[in-house]
Amino acid sequence: MTTTPGDPPALPFAGLVDAALELAIAPSWSRAGYQARRFLYRWDDDPPARLDGQVVVLTGFTSGIGRASAHRLGGLGADLHLVGRDLDKVRDVAAELRGDGARVTTSVADLSDLDAVREVADDVTSTHGRVDVLVHNAGALTREWTASPQGIEVTVAAQVYGPFLLTHLLVPLLEAGGGGRVLTVSSGGMYAERLSVDDLEMAPEHYDGVRAYARAKRAQVELTEEWARRAPAAVAFHALHPGWADTPGVVEGLPGFHALARPVLRTPDQGADTLVWLAGAPADQLGPSGGFWLDRHRRPTTKVPWTHTPDGERERLWAWCERRVGLSF
Repeated sequence: MTTTPGDPPALPFAGLVDAALELAIAPSWSRAGYQARRFLYRWDDDPPARLDGQVVVLTGFTSGIGRASAHRLGGLGADLHLVGRDLDKVRDVAAELRGDGARVTTSVADLSDLDAVREVADDVTSTHGRVDVLVHNAGALTREWTASPQGIEVTVAAQVYGPFLLTHLLVPLLEAGGGGRVLTVSSGGMYAERLSVDDLEMAPEHYDGVRAYARAKRAQVELTEEWARRAPAAVAFHALHPGWADTPGVVEGLPGFHALARPVLRTPDQGADTLVWLAGAPADQLGPSGGFWLDRHRRPTTKVPWTHTPDGERERLWAWCERRVGLSF
């Protein structure tokens, strides 16, 4: 755990309690971890910053953490451009947000379809003169092997290649505002996997949805660091994991875990807290680009030695993504 300039004064021993929670993992990622840190670090004295007039592009907004984030970001004054794949849900949730006073435009797209990603980028570019915050939240745990329209396993297509391409296409708009920010919602499940480009796309006969999801989430975190190294200095990149939240995605993807852990799961709004806070926090409070966050603090990206990223593997992942989406950056 680290503190940064601008943090409100924490209660005595907050750092020690935080470290003990994180070491134990389950208490850290549960509702108890969120509630403890909210109290210890006095988050009520550090509410998320206003986003009046800022353009926020958010994918995967129709349920769970994405929906909670959309409500909170809209309530902070952001101009929302929301991307979802289900037309009816997009329409209904957008109407709900507008009813609460949010300014909303939408695109309907499945982000596993790279052609649809390009259409989303065109929508955003034609509608807005800049993007202040791009949030990659779309993606689900898929139990059965499924191919994208380009023939790519859908978990990797939607959660690695789609966000990579959309970020690339929106970099000019992120630069246009003078200080754009890209936030990626990963998962604590990524701690179980080491980055291996050769194993990222599973074959149908060996497919394991849980491992595919964890590997994609690991790739997201590694790409965040690589974007921070390669992208224009005006654009900052951060990834986060929301802890264990009670969302439709968990119900559908991990029904056994949900049934067992439901009493201690975070609410979607609690899961969205760090994302919303990162969207508007001052740059000096966040520190260098490329961070990985839980509960408003940077966290390490590995917990055991055998998941450390091999030398050169992150660069291999970048090159692989370029080839798969058909561009050179």
